[in-house]
Amino acid sequence: MHGYAPDGLLDTYTRERHPIVAWVLDWTRAQAAAMRPDPHAQAIQGVIRDLIGTRDGTTYVFDRTSGSSIRYDLGSEQSLVGRNAPDLRLEDGTRLGDLMRDGRGVALDFSADRCLHGSAMGWKSRMRYAAGPARNDLGSGAVLVRPDGIVAWAGDRDPDREAFERAAAHWFGSPEI
Repeated sequence: MHGYAPDGLLDTYTRERHPIVAWVLDWTRAQAAAMRPDPHAQAIQGVIRDLIGTRDGTTYVFDRTSGSSIRYDLGSEQSLVGRNAPDLRLEDGTRLGDLMRDGRGVALDFSADRCLHGSAMGWKSRMRYAAGPARNDLGSGAVLVRPDGIVAWAGDRDPDREAFERAAAHWFGSPEI
């Protein structure tokens, strides 16, 4: 990562991705088993049809097959962390997806006082900073999104600047001088 990635960043790949790969493999095996032309598979197909005939069953299967339920274990209980970032949109129309086009991470600060501005400037060549009220902030005061689109950190309505800085250093290396 252009020489600024912190030591050990690549080591997180296995811890993050392998559980997801194992889960996808299990789902693929289950789908293959359900497609076999034998009486056991036909019974499984009937159960699946019954399940997806319900709202909860359809939602469950959609979440699993679409990938929207994937969550990497990044060591946080905050519900957005480890998930694909939703395409958050600021009130001025700025979309997260547009901010990510250059391959940098993004810090979105929804706080009224733009409390993360000074901190985010320490990584200005590695992440974009955008601030303002959001059309739907999903209960967060700020989010830090990695270049791969995964939410690396999310703060509550009153974001903790020090927690943001720790997350930024973890994912983007030491602040620039």
